[in-house]
Amino acid sequence: MGTEKLKIGELAEKTGITKRTIDYYTNIGLLDAERSAANYRYYDPAMIKRLQFIEQRKQQGLSLVQIQHELNITPYEEIDVQVLRLKMQDLEHDVTSLLAQMNKQDDKKIETIKKNVSPESIALMQSLLLLIHN
Repeated sequence: MGTEKLKIGELAEKTGITKRTIDYYTNIGLLDAERSAANYRYYDPAMIKRLQFIEQRKQQGLSLVQIQHELNITPYEEIDVQVLRLKMQDLEHDVTSLLAQMNKQDDKKIETIKKNVSPESIALMQSLLLLIHN
């Protein structure tokens, strides 16, 4: 029998750490989460111990970057910018292809596609496009 995954609210309740903080830690790579088809995050119960470790090390005065190093996670500041630009260019190509396909569809199909893309995904794509063009 597999272990049950935790939703962000359950993880927050079990650790006493806010959902906002857990979300931030996930976004910077300190925590791992799986995404469901409905875009919900699910955390392995092992993330409880990781959160406790992170909070303990923060109380000892370590920065999140130092904690990332201790967990053998590459901090955002150290990610190769050129590699990131190439990945963003690939994403830009994918978005351009999607837009071209959408332009070939009728208005009803376009609205269906738009409803299936989350506002967060749209915001992310727009942010990445801005970064690419800078």
